[in-house]
Amino acid sequence: MVELSKDNYRAAILVCSDRAHSGQRPDSSGSVIAQRLQELGWAVSNPAVCPDDLAAIAEWLRMQAQNGEHDLILTTGGTGLSTRDVTPEATLGVIERRVPGIEEAMRVHSMKVTPHAMLSRSVAGVLGHCLIVNLPGSPKGALENLNAILPALPHAIQLLRGKTPDP
Repeated sequence: MVELSKDNYRAAILVCSDRAHSGQRPDSSGSVIAQRLQELGWAVSNPAVCPDDLAAIAEWLRMQAQNGEHDLILTTGGTGLSTRDVTPEATLGVIERRVPGIEEAMRVHSMKVTPHAMLSRSVAGVLGHCLIVNLPGSPKGALENLNAILPALPHAIQLLRGKTPDP
């Protein structure tokens, strides 16, 4: 397994929330996942916040994935069943290839914690050389889902960089 280092792995975080964007509530999920990645040595941009708006989310994802500054983009929020939950649709609109194993791993892991995990519509996929993963909006759920996929992220990033592991 590749060692995590701030020189190796770079992440961006987008909090998708009308209430956080309008200042009705503070962002807590973005800061929790940023802190977890930083503890592991990742370079993490300050979490950005946008409303639950399909076009705004898609544009932010596209810009961040294509600027070459990030290996991983994590979104938090907007993955449920509410009519304003459009993060998966925005993600599907920009990714080139889906990574269903990440989606499945998060739901399987979360189902051990709550039956509500089956309602998650989180998506994972690739745009260029960047992996994009949707996490739940709650800090607890976001962290649980991140921890479920962390072991596979270094290998995924190496593959996206065109580096194949030694046999």
